[in-house]
Amino acid sequence: MKKVIPLLVVALALAAFYYKNLWMPQPAGQANYLGYVEGETVLIAAPQAGRIILRPATKGARVSKNDTIFGLDDAAAKAEVARTQAAVVTAQAQLDNLLSGKREPELEQIRTQRQEAEAGLVLAEKDLIRASRLSSSGTVSQNSLDQAQAAVAQFKARIAQFDASEQTASLAARNAEIDAARSRVKEEQASAEQARSKLSDLSPLAPVDARVENTFFDVGEWVAAGQPVVSLLPPDAVTLRFFIAEQTLAKAQPGTTIQFTCDGCGASKEATITRVESTPEFTPPVIYSQGARAKLVFLVEAKPAAADPLLRPGLPIEVQPLP
Repeated sequence: MKKVIPLLVVALALAAFYYKNLWMPQPAGQANYLGYVEGETVLIAAPQAGRIILRPATKGARVSKNDTIFGLDDAAAKAEVARTQAAVVTAQAQLDNLLSGKREPELEQIRTQRQEAEAGLVLAEKDLIRASRLSSSGTVSQNSLDQAQAAVAQFKARIAQFDASEQTASLAARNAEIDAARSRVKEEQASAEQARSKLSDLSPLAPVDARVENTFFDVGEWVAAGQPVVSLLPPDAVTLRFFIAEQTLAKAQPGTTIQFTCDGCGASKEATITRVESTPEFTPPVIYSQGARAKLVFLVEAKPAAADPLLRPGLPIEVQPLP
């Protein structure tokens, strides 16, 4: 019996030490809410399947806005750009040809033929005058006179035809043909712009200043379309996540300013609550809050008032009690 008493005393002492937090006042700082920093990374993915030929972005490095993150093999895309640009030139030349009418050498040929017809008309008119005189004296037959008159009429008709041909050759094509040619030019220009856009997409640029959080593929590897290659973490793209008890829920309203600290971050910092989870959950096992242990808690998210490179994803934080 005497041996049992010391063992009982030791067991009571251990139990008292273990459960002291249930009845003893909480030490300073134990009422704070514990949480962590979560990063909102930007995933830069491949627009299409291809082989990576360059990747300037390295894990942990800083990149500036519009810096090249990586590049896919672009030989086929460059060839397509060259083809579409040549198609634009061809379509534009066809439109210009329809708008300008016949070329000057073609017009000069029509003028020469007209001059030949004019010379023939002069000779035919002389023959007609001669045939008229001879016909009145009865020297030539009426048939010869008719032939001379027909020759004059024929040459006049040819001159009129050449005049009309020259005028038509100076005009542009019909409106329907011109409209079709203009549409063709616009179509080829759109194809060329699309080809240039696809070529540009093969070398994605950083959308903002950020730190390279992770890289998933190296140079020479094949990547599928839509597969992330690099993840970026902008300096202001971090969220504080902590848990509060139900009794404090009414104080945690969006827009409320909170104070928090973290190891190695210096003085207390400010953040603004942006969201409060509507559904409660049990305290996560990694949150060792004495006041909220084994109770239902609510997740709260907050945005730091200023960007801080020390606030890295996964860093534990301690939020001071809500006012």
